Amino acid sequence: MHKKYFLVVLILLATGPAMAQSLLKGTVYESGSNNRMPNVFIRNNNNKQITITDNSGNFSIKAETGNLIIFDSPGFISDTLYLIDLTSKKVVMVTKTIALREVSISSTRQAFDPHKEYPEIYTKSKVYIMSPTSWFSKEGRDARKLKRYFVTEEQQRHVDAVFTRAYVGSIVPLKGRDLEDFMTLYRPSYAFIRGNNSESLAVYINDSYKKYQALPPEKRHLPALTSDVKSQQ
Repeated sequence: MHKKYFLVVLILLATGPAMAQSLLKGTVYESGSNNRMPNVFIRNNNNKQITITDNSGNFSIKAETGNLIIFDSPGFISDTLYLIDLTSKKVVMVTKTIALREVSISSTRQAFDPHKEYPEIYTKSKVYIMSPTSWFSKEGRDARKLKRYFVTEEQQRHVDAVFTRAYVGSIVPLKGRDLEDFMTLYRPSYAFIRGNNSESLAVYINDSYKKYQALPPEKRHLPALTSDVKSQQ
């Protein structure tokens, strides 16, 4: 009998660390500052698990070594983390406007249909009057946060599809970094894009260019990319 208990203890000791290691934890920060980033969308490209950072920028997601973890947030360049171990991670997100100077990024992104890609999120986000657990469970709260993220992501992709470098560059005499900084400083809101036609957008861009020209030269450019490491193992 004692031998059986001893074997059970050995099995628990052997499997416990392995089970604990199946969860990756970490914190997401904004590049160039110590600001923690809430509502960053995180996706495990291997097991298709998804989550979102909490109000303190912390996250946890099921993962194994060798997995690819993708971090997304509107206005920031996506970051990909290859897991060589499952120690706690510090992930640093770089603003997309700064990153544009360092790498070539398309101004338009692939079509995004969260209803098709993540139908389980919309199911879990539902609140039922007779089911208090649907109101307060962590799974339900996280699903509702992800649902709000998807709305923001769809809106920003719509802005990207309209407010492109090719279109803006055809209206104002700016190129390269000057054009990128101008587009960042005067990026229109989703509400503006939805409520106006192409003629109104052209007028907005021209008016914005006049404001841009009135700025002191040092105010026309965004800070240079810092030497922060994007993701630290």
